[in-house]
Amino acid sequence: MGGGMKGRVVFVTGTDTGVGKTVLTCVLARRLRQRGLAVAALKPVCSGGRTDARLLRAATGAELGLDDVNPWHFRPAVAPLLAARQIGLRLRRTDVLARIVPLRQRFDYVLVEGAGGLLSPLGEDFDSRDLIVGLDAWPVVVCPDRLGAINQVLLVIEALPGRFAARAQVVLMSRGRASVVSRGNRQILAERLGAARVHMVPRLARGLITGRRRLAPDLGRTLDRLVGL
Repeated sequence: MGGGMKGRVVFVTGTDTGVGKTVLTCVLARRLRQRGLAVAALKPVCSGGRTDARLLRAATGAELGLDDVNPWHFRPAVAPLLAARQIGLRLRRTDVLARIVPLRQRFDYVLVEGAGGLLSPLGEDFDSRDLIVGLDAWPVVVCPDRLGAINQVLLVIEALPGRFAARAQVVLMSRGRASVVSRGNRQILAERLGAARVHMVPRLARGLITGRRRLAPDLGRTLDRLVGL
């Protein structure tokens, strides 16, 4: 993506909190760097600890400082909107967009991880869906591959505006060995959304997240397809 073209923003959202968004964003960042691309990975808003932000920063080779990766961090482990209000802050969508948009000129890919699910409020007037629209981002929807995944994924896709729903990619995060449930999840979602938009990611060892182990070729190809490579 040279010649002054703007980098692509990929927004990693999910069906809930704790579904594997950070894990996926880290391995995706490492894959893009492996391909020789300049990558930034952000979690603009979070509450509780900053472990996720530190993992994202490490996955991109510490190209950005921790406060650039995670500009708004609130100590209370509650929804960011409530945590911000506790300290008298009224965080607005325009504040967050202003921190992310300039990075498109510096990086081939800007990976943005949301907090919680798609519609979890991040500030006074926005959630992850609003950031996806404001950034003209490519949505990636992460969901654990378990009973209920079909309904959860389709609800998130339904909640996205038309053209964003049409290009959203779905990642089912494996919980272990394949089962009737996991095979059925992929089959039905592929029938509804198209097989090219539904991806399976195996359970990932910590060494893959931290970079101590190399990505398997099959996983690398899956990650490439997620971002259109």
